[in-house]
Amino acid sequence: MSEEYEADLPEQIAFRMQKRERLNELSDAYPVSLPITHTIEATKAHYPNLEADIATGDEVALAGRIMFLRNTGKLCFATLQSGSGERIQAMISLDKVGQEELDSWKELVDLGDHVFVRGEVITSKRGELSVLAEEWQMAAKTLRPMPNLHNDLEEEFRVRHRYIDLIVRDRAREVVKIRAQVMQSLRNTFASHAFTEIETPMLQVMHGGASARPFKTHSNAFDTELFLRIAPELFLKRAVVGGLERVFEINRNFRNEGADRTHSPEFAMLESYEAYGDYNSMAQLTQELIQNAAKDVFGTHEVVLEDGSVNDLGGQWKRISLYGSLSEAVGQEITPETDLATLKKLADKVDIEIEHPLAGKYVEELWEHHVKPTLDKPTFVMDFPVDTSPLTRDHRETAGVVEKWDLYVNGFEQATGYSELVDPVVQRERFVKQAELAAKGDPEAMKLDEEFLKALEFGMPPSGGMGMGIDRLLMSLTGLGIRETILFPLVK
Repeated sequence: MSEEYEADLPEQIAFRMQKRERLNELSDAYPVSLPITHTIEATKAHYPNLEADIATGDEVALAGRIMFLRNTGKLCFATLQSGSGERIQAMISLDKVGQEELDSWKELVDLGDHVFVRGEVITSKRGELSVLAEEWQMAAKTLRPMPNLHNDLEEEFRVRHRYIDLIVRDRAREVVKIRAQVMQSLRNTFASHAFTEIETPMLQVMHGGASARPFKTHSNAFDTELFLRIAPELFLKRAVVGGLERVFEINRNFRNEGADRTHSPEFAMLESYEAYGDYNSMAQLTQELIQNAAKDVFGTHEVVLEDGSVNDLGGQWKRISLYGSLSEAVGQEITPETDLATLKKLADKVDIEIEHPLAGKYVEELWEHHVKPTLDKPTFVMDFPVDTSPLTRDHRETAGVVEKWDLYVNGFEQATGYSELVDPVVQRERFVKQAELAAKGDPEAMKLDEEFLKALEFGMPPSGGMGMGIDRLLMSLTGLGIRETILFPLVK
């Protein structure tokens, strides 16, 4: 589709350039303003059920993009589309506009052009709501033709040319609206729990808050290396130290890592922190956020995905133990005390290729292999190895694990939550261990952040925290891949 489209362009662009020149000779191919009085949406809403072959006597002046065009002898037809996808028919007739304007229409107007029409609202003999134009004007001449609207656009073409995708495909516009409605729902739920939305820096002198490889840049003004943030966590926690006890942020994160169906180097992230909460309260809040989003947008917790299957987000979501579920899956007890040699043997048995000094890394990889594929309902996976979660509080009952959960929805990780580590002495010890890993060549290890530790030393109350990918939330609600939920994803 895309190769054919590109091959046809040069000659067609040349023809349209000639039409642009002619339009500029006659008036203007790109007028600065137009005397619009109505929208396509409002006009259709005002005349919902007119019978065929009716003349209303009402005049409107509106504009839209031409999505269908048929020129006959004395009468021309065009389907005009608004930005929302609503359509109305325009009729250009000899007796209303005269021979000169009719000829200009036939000569200069193409599919994809934006045009303005003024005339009476009528219905055609087939009953189609129309504007019988007494005047027409070019609103914006397109120099490139639309793709064949009868063919499905390939995903790669859609992603690279999202502006075309939005023009020709209703679903593309619908996903944008769904995303906006989801964002509003999230903010409404947070407001109902007295959370404050704040903004934290995207350019940071030290990256932290997650284990990930950062993007680097340089500030000429400060003559220093900077990092695009991988997470807003450390600054949101500073806000909690400062007395903003319930905060959240929805903004962009950047991780210099792979891209696939569930990962993008640039992505939207929601993080929230609640003083005097813990990972249990954050799990309940996260469930409420997602269920409210489904209900607010679709009117139900049972959302229909792109492939026709149903993702049931209703009810109270299951909670399982990471170590317990892994032990059951491999047929032997795995605990935080299980030695590295045993874990390596279990990994070798199922061809998991990993070489890492942390036992917790093996536990998580084994769990993803054995247990993750079995999760068919929304599930909180509770209590993770301490050595893979350096910013998380030790479990209040079980040694060697931390109070952390990962939420899996529709087969992939949707969110993660914590009982936050607020003891600055323990946090320093964890950072030192991370620094040792970095010295050994781990590109994802965190650096020791003295400014963050200084903030903790002023006292952070016991808190719960949560992070959730917005793009992945849209995946859970629609069944689309991540590149379809991001309006303009990064592509090579």
